[in-house]
Amino acid sequence: MTLPGVAELREQFLVFRYSAFRLETLQLYAGGGEDQAQAAFHRGDLVPPPSPRQDQWMAMLREHVKAGRTQQRVHVVTEPVSDYLAFELTWQYGPHTTAGEDIRIISITDVWPVDVPRKDFWLFDSQQLFDLVYDGAGNWLGVEHINDLAEIVHACFVRDAALHQAMPWADYMATKPELRKRLPKGE
Repeated sequence: MTLPGVAELREQFLVFRYSAFRLETLQLYAGGGEDQAQAAFHRGDLVPPPSPRQDQWMAMLREHVKAGRTQQRVHVVTEPVSDYLAFELTWQYGPHTTAGEDIRIISITDVWPVDVPRKDFWLFDSQQLFDLVYDGAGNWLGVEHINDLAEIVHACFVRDAALHQAMPWADYMATKPELRKRLPKGE
């Protein structure tokens, strides 16, 4: 089943000209087809080969870099990290940064970051805004394409605020020896 708005969102990855930005605020994302990889991670297994979907994502990231397009992500991470985030920070973000995605982390222990709402979205070329809709368990329900100019401008402000408050993924990982030892070889 295709979720509402997903086809339109996917199209943006093919047509954006200079920048794609993702804000992630959840501590658990469920139902994304990562269940087997997460189970392997939590058992302490070796990193499985990338799935075809993962291979496509990383190839797309490399193409964006080659074409001079920027793809960025900021994830607001509450400490201590959840089991899901331990998996995402290591097995997912490591390969994505190697492929060219600029991933940054806002680490919080008590107070949510200033000017960063608890809302996930994608922003393309500072003009195409897609709110990502999740249920309380982190299951993705769909996407809403936002056309309201004021909301788009606000998302640009949020992006800038999040990037300003975030640290590069590698710097964050340098402070987390328990996570660094779980990184795939070569990350």
